[in-house]
Amino acid sequence: MGGLTYACHPFDRRRSAFHPERLVELAPRLDIIETHNSWAHPEANRAAAELCRELGGVAAAGSDAHAAHELGRCWMEMEPYGGVEDFLDKLRRARHVPNTPSGLGRRA
Repeated sequence: MGGLTYACHPFDRRRSAFHPERLVELAPRLDIIETHNSWAHPEANRAAAELCRELGGVAAAGSDAHAAHELGRCWMEMEPYGGVEDFLDKLRRARHVPNTPSGLGRRA
């Protein structure tokens, strides 16, 4: 159907959907791995970045904003794209912009 799979905050102790072993098993099906989440502990982000590198995945960053005042904690800057494969290629080369340290002001 043309969709992409995105593993968000994969090592966040409170919000991860999968154990690390399962992420490795799912690796062939993952298109994007979030390597910086504004709410995740820095160590969780480092582990995600390491896994992404080991798997040769495409990294992404997310502010995980759920309210207007949370916008801008981090973002990505990428070139315009046309289609799924071009999106992944441009995302692979995108600029990650963490505006605040991760793990601060955590939500309950």
